[in-house]
Amino acid sequence: MRIRSTLLPLAIPALAVGLVVSGCSSGGSVGGVNTVGAAADINPQPVDKLRDGGNLREAISAMPENYNALQVNGNTAETVNYVLGPVLPETVTSDAAGNISVDHNYFTDIKLTGTNPQKIVYTINPKAVWSDGTPITWEDMRSEAAAMNGTNTEFQVSATSGYDRIASVERGVDDRQAVVTMAKPYASWQSLFSPLYPKAYTATPQAFNTLALNGLPISGGPFIISNIDRTQNRITLSRNPKWWGPAPKLDTITLSVLDSSAVLGAVQNNEIDWTYVSGLAKVVAAKNTPGVVVRRTAEPTYNTITFNGAKGAILEDPALRVAISKAIDRQAIVTASQHGIVENPKPLNNHIFMAGQKGYQDNSAPVAFDPQEAAKELDALGWKLNGDVREKDGRKLQLRDVMYDDQGWIDTSKIVQQDLAEVGVKVDIQTVPGKNMVSEVEVPGNFDLLMTGWVGNPFPLAAIDQIYSYFPGNVQGNFGRIGTPGLNDRINKAMSELDPAKAIQLANQADEQVWKEGFSLTLNQASGTYATRSNLANLGAFGLSTPDWTKVGFLK
Repeated sequence: MRIRSTLLPLAIPALAVGLVVSGCSSGGSVGGVNTVGAAADINPQPVDKLRDGGNLREAISAMPENYNALQVNGNTAETVNYVLGPVLPETVTSDAAGNISVDHNYFTDIKLTGTNPQKIVYTINPKAVWSDGTPITWEDMRSEAAAMNGTNTEFQVSATSGYDRIASVERGVDDRQAVVTMAKPYASWQSLFSPLYPKAYTATPQAFNTLALNGLPISGGPFIISNIDRTQNRITLSRNPKWWGPAPKLDTITLSVLDSSAVLGAVQNNEIDWTYVSGLAKVVAAKNTPGVVVRRTAEPTYNTITFNGAKGAILEDPALRVAISKAIDRQAIVTASQHGIVENPKPLNNHIFMAGQKGYQDNSAPVAFDPQEAAKELDALGWKLNGDVREKDGRKLQLRDVMYDDQGWIDTSKIVQQDLAEVGVKVDIQTVPGKNMVSEVEVPGNFDLLMTGWVGNPFPLAAIDQIYSYFPGNVQGNFGRIGTPGLNDRINKAMSELDPAKAIQLANQADEQVWKEGFSLTLNQASGTYATRSNLANLGAFGLSTPDWTKVGFLK
């Protein structure tokens, strides 16, 4: 299972989803290049061709740990996109090419009115209300910004990106207008306040961390969470009776927890209507299922091997991380996962820009696959072979590789295990269930190697601070706790540059340093293959585009 991102201004860890799977199979191919920015494959249809009503059935790997997507345990791809995407307000939308527009359901206008200091004026749609009837106002935005800016560490935020640059959020001409003044320029200013929560959920640390722990009874979107069945592990979204925009075509959306091994069977048995499928065998099986179409568009989502470089960790030394990186054949991993699904699959060679995005360039030379060089560097670092495994100062070079319990991740880990064994590094594979993956593995750094993925959006610079800057005591998305003041400075310069061309140049300079630090190994960019009922319209593979949940429905 895997999902695309909404326009959350943060990178979303794809923690409980299997993005990489074995591609060995025969009997079909999807094909096509794997670069973002192509047209969305969603079976676009006018709403008058859709029937009123119906239940869209989707799969999730675990119930949300927190329904506050801004909180560190709630910031997962499934929670943000499947559960909250139809429920919460956003500032902007994106088309398939990544072009940004104001979401007029929520804002009549969003304008950059100054650059020194940078100032943005948000004019809220006068019809916009929360589902309890309370108007959506500038105070909701002020409260969210204050919670997210990082000054009060009791707010367990998933990231401070952009919010830590806000000097003030003030009332404009009335309660329906917010004037945001930045203390420092922010290149990705359009990504702020997506999603937006009612001020009650961001007013205090206790509210922020716990008020949405077991659900979110309030909505500002076309749907509302109407039922959470923890016995059946099922969430139901229903039409929001206070919604002021175009009426949704669907009556309900049902999200059921399924083990990754059960998803394909659920598609074949007509129990699931729309879900991500990866690996040639599963993609072909889905294609051959009556009433199912596989829709594909590459998306800004990618897999990584993240290293734990925390103080005292076995991989604390960046030179050791780089040496180990050189022993891992990323091309073999990507070929195994995407052969037959995309044309000429290649590893992603940039941590910030996706293939197809303006600014993408290959910065991965510092970790180019070279096992002989890796062995030499390990020797030079004092890690000497003792039998099959290297040792230094009595400590074996033995790494714990942790991942969500999905066969695809296991297959990838076995390739890593075999590659590293060739240079005397022992890898132990450890799988964990999707539940509590964030709180028990990622955030505490309970790994040596971490198999995970990141779900991005049309704002490639919005999350680089969240993932690649290092602030001791505030892990955000830097689960490996790797970084230097110099890298922080490079990231800050890129995020502060309002000239897009210069920002791209600075971001690539930061990415070059990320590779040199042995921060993580990017693997494959997601192919974006979704098994979709053939009678569904305006749903499928979105790529960079934003779904319009009011237009999703079944053909008459």
